[in-house]
Amino acid sequence: MCNECNESDEKLLLARISIAILTGILGLATSNGILYVLAYILIGYDVIHSAVHNLCRKKYFDEKLLMTIASIGAIAIAEYPEALCLMVLYQLGEFLQDKAIDSSKHSISKLLKIMPDYANIEENGEIKHISPNEIKIGDIIIVKAGEKIPIDGTIIDGNAIVDTSNITGESLSELKKAGDYILSGCINTNGFIKIRAEKLYKNSTVSKIIELVEKAKNKKSKTEKLITEFAKVYTPAVVIVAIFIALIPLFNSSSEYSLWIDRALTFLVISCPCAFVISVPLTFFAGIGRLSKSGILVKGSNYIEKLAKTATIVFDKTGTLTTGHLCIKDINSFIESEDELLRLAAYTEYYSNHPIAKIIRDAYNGEINTNLISDFTEIAGQGVKINLDGEDIYTGTKDLENNKKDKNISVYILKNGKTIGNITFSDDIKNSATSAITSLKKMKIKTAILTGDNSNNAEYIANILGIDEYYSELLPQNKVEKLEEIITRTKGSTIYTGDGINDAPVLTRSDAGIAMGAIGTDAAIEAADIVISDDNLEKIPLAIKISKKTLEIAKENIAFAIIIKALFLLMGAAGVITMWGAVFADVGVTLIAILNSLRTLKVK
Repeated sequence: MCNECNESDEKLLLARISIAILTGILGLATSNGILYVLAYILIGYDVIHSAVHNLCRKKYFDEKLLMTIASIGAIAIAEYPEALCLMVLYQLGEFLQDKAIDSSKHSISKLLKIMPDYANIEENGEIKHISPNEIKIGDIIIVKAGEKIPIDGTIIDGNAIVDTSNITGESLSELKKAGDYILSGCINTNGFIKIRAEKLYKNSTVSKIIELVEKAKNKKSKTEKLITEFAKVYTPAVVIVAIFIALIPLFNSSSEYSLWIDRALTFLVISCPCAFVISVPLTFFAGIGRLSKSGILVKGSNYIEKLAKTATIVFDKTGTLTTGHLCIKDINSFIESEDELLRLAAYTEYYSNHPIAKIIRDAYNGEINTNLISDFTEIAGQGVKINLDGEDIYTGTKDLENNKKDKNISVYILKNGKTIGNITFSDDIKNSATSAITSLKKMKIKTAILTGDNSNNAEYIANILGIDEYYSELLPQNKVEKLEEIITRTKGSTIYTGDGINDAPVLTRSDAGIAMGAIGTDAAIEAADIVISDDNLEKIPLAIKISKKTLEIAKENIAFAIIIKALFLLMGAAGVITMWGAVFADVGVTLIAILNSLRTLKVK
């Protein structure tokens, strides 16, 4: 429903409440029961209609039916003020409840604002607006300053500072230039760029985000399902008890019918399960909204429950804990100095196009005199050989002198056939990895690595980050087997975090799979249950913290509602409280639980 329609409905409901209250006051002043009834019909006709409609659809027991029975019963025994007050407060409670739900939806509804309204194309020298759905792969679109990026694609012309906060959840701006890949939903804050579309709009990042959020609403947690099942048993049970209370005069001739009917109606009002069936789903919905605000997209509240019970997090190594980009780890020189060893390697790799050659050249800060290089020879699958100022220098992955190849990613340097040292390489560890692992340890959560890389590299990363255990040289099927072993011995949830493409089987097998920095990758979104929209590993402990708080608040609401309901039900059956107390036990408890639910949105 559109925002204008919602606002119109809210204004109409407030007007009905106001008129009903004024009419009720007039009825009180004149002692006119007809005015009470008119006010009651004005404020309660939609509740009664809904109750009858649900009865016809065989939905026999809901809060609207209980409110209808209780209020009409009050009118039947001439308790007009109580009947009117009950319906007014119920409608006021519904209004405040809707406002609270709107507040929790705000974090998610902001995502809808990232959906572009149009895309610019150039036609006959003029810029024309078209629907993003009309864009085809390969089309060239224009994005001006202040506009949203409508489609995932590659910049082919121009540069701009791009606000990525809609996608990453962080207030970050990045310089994007020709050749850079750019995601839909980001905002061009300045500049003028042309983008070649790489995806259809339905497969673009912004569409995938909205799709994730929409699906999240439909996947309930175990707690929500339990409350739904509980309400199915609880509601008819209390109706039967209320009927029994109303029939007590049949077994005791000295009892007044009106007294026990009033108690039965009060009991019915108290018994309404609103606090359960509204506040608990709202709590999880607020949790999803809070996570979305931080760039953490969860496919359903069931995964919030999984995150809250995390006992072990298993990480892929390359591309998850590390950047996937090699860097020099160690320079081991046997004869020459380390600087001299790096100089010889840089000279040898000067003409090579190998990625490792570039790393070595970048690490060497000195100038290279190409006049000293001669006899450049590439040895297929092994390395490069040159003559440097009259001396033979070899740099490669194989130690030609000792005829061996290291399990590490290593480059050997030989001078005149003699091994003089080696340079070892490893992935860059992500900046956020250390702090994320430290936070997880403080939460008493165990960590592990599953990787296809060799044991030396896996051990190195595990030691640097302080990860509890690691398993290396694993094929995809071996990863699944090892993960199942970890799940078997873990009391709680086992979460797997990977890049979402090669790790799809493991992401699926875990209790909940997290895809890191995977927005725009269809395979990641499909395989993972939680998608973190950037490479910030610190968002994993944040996601767990928010999920724990969400589950904690849901349990608080359940406990609070059960205790208050049970107390008031006993007092209502005993005739200790009136309909006013019953209204508090229903509407009041529900509103308190709803307000408590909204604390989820404030988790820092």
